[in-house]
Amino acid sequence: MNIAKMLKEAQRMQERMAEAQAELSAKSIEASSGGGKVVVTATGAGDITSIKIDPQVVDPNDVELLEDLVLSAVRQAVEDAKKMAGSEMGKLTGGMKIPGLSM
Repeated sequence: MNIAKMLKEAQRMQERMAEAQAELSAKSIEASSGGGKVVVTATGAGDITSIKIDPQVVDPNDVELLEDLVLSAVRQAVEDAKKMAGSEMGKLTGGMKIPGLSM
């Protein structure tokens, strides 16, 4: 394979990856904790877009429980977003691990 062809292929892959990243930003994923008492929504790019908290878990005498539930749901949403991104990018790269592509 000559250099010009390789560069053209690399450019096409870069364009497809940019499209995939834009699509990931448009997709969302939900994660919850506390049996659904705290629900976090994140984009496929890993950005947290909303947090919903059931008023039943808001206890001024037990703020630590609410903090733990929120943290747990956020961590799960970010982890799920990373998995989604890895899966989508893996389709483009044929499973090759390319530095800088993972979240």
